[in-house]
Amino acid sequence: MIDFRYHLVSIVAIFLALAVGIVLGTTLLQGPAVKSIEEVTAGLTASNDELRAQIDTLRGREAANDQFIISSTADLVAGDLTGQRVLLVESPGSSNAVREASEQVLDQAGAEVSGRVALSEKFFDPKTKGVLDGLVNQLKPVNMVFPATATSWDRAAALLAATLVTTDQAQGGTPNPATADVLSTFEAGGLLTAEGDPVKRATLVVMFAPERAYEGENAETQAGAIVSVADGLDVGSQGAVLAGMADPAASPGDAISAVRDEGEVSKRVSTVDTADMPVGRVAIVYSLREQTSGRAGQYGVGKGASAPVPAVTSATPSPHDHVRELTCLPAGPVACCTPSPAPRSAPWPPAPPTRRSPATGPPT
Repeated sequence: MIDFRYHLVSIVAIFLALAVGIVLGTTLLQGPAVKSIEEVTAGLTASNDELRAQIDTLRGREAANDQFIISSTADLVAGDLTGQRVLLVESPGSSNAVREASEQVLDQAGAEVSGRVALSEKFFDPKTKGVLDGLVNQLKPVNMVFPATATSWDRAAALLAATLVTTDQAQGGTPNPATADVLSTFEAGGLLTAEGDPVKRATLVVMFAPERAYEGENAETQAGAIVSVADGLDVGSQGAVLAGMADPAASPGDAISAVRDEGEVSKRVSTVDTADMPVGRVAIVYSLREQTSGRAGQYGVGKGASAPVPAVTSATPSPHDHVRELTCLPAGPVACCTPSPAPRSAPWPPAPPTRRSPATGPPT
């Protein structure tokens, strides 16, 4: 018969064995376990230090590269846009610093900035597109006809293009009498603000994309609205460039990605996704120059970019031809661009292209 003493002895024996096992385990395994942990920790620390050193090196190379481009920019772009008037268009959320730096480089390229138009959140808000439609129908010339498939922003872009830009070099710097009240009425309606004298029409356009991609249920629609505006201004002028910063995720609300994903639009509108970098601002000038020959391209380091900068040719030698073209080499996550001699096989500038009009309307 099993009595209470038997149970008590069994329980004591179990706990005694457990205690002995714990003591032996911690004593015998403490050395190897601690050593293994120390080795792993030392390895991770060394790897982390190596990665930090690589990042510091890349940052140093990027800073040196940027400084070189900044010091060479005047030579890189000199005379490229002489005789051209450029309109600056800001999207809601675009960077003032990027716009100011780009404007400086455009000036170095010989361009005259006709003015600046900042489109408001209201302009791109799907909930208020009825207001936009009403103003467009009220202000458009009688003989301006829109395609049946045109969106609210397609129509608004066509009207703004007739007001602010022209394909005819001879018409640059003159207002379009048929659209005299468009800008002031849009401004009174809270759809935009203007600085300078943008009604004295430009021949080229730089539009600045939002710093961050649109989010939420209307993100794709709002990005598509920016595409419509950029395309409309491109069609109504000698060319347009949408400039901004690369979105690593290439999300549906990213305007630059939206242009690159639109097969037909990407054949007309150029994009630059490094506008926050010195080389990107040079790329904006080169893209505008390329647009005057009827070509477009997607430039930068983000998804869909075909090259960091457009290829550039020069007709005749000049003192700055030794830095006319940028050769860009990968440097880890940073594109490293250094000037190299440019070919001089093709004449420049070529004749301006004939561009189709987004809507049938009065001469511009």
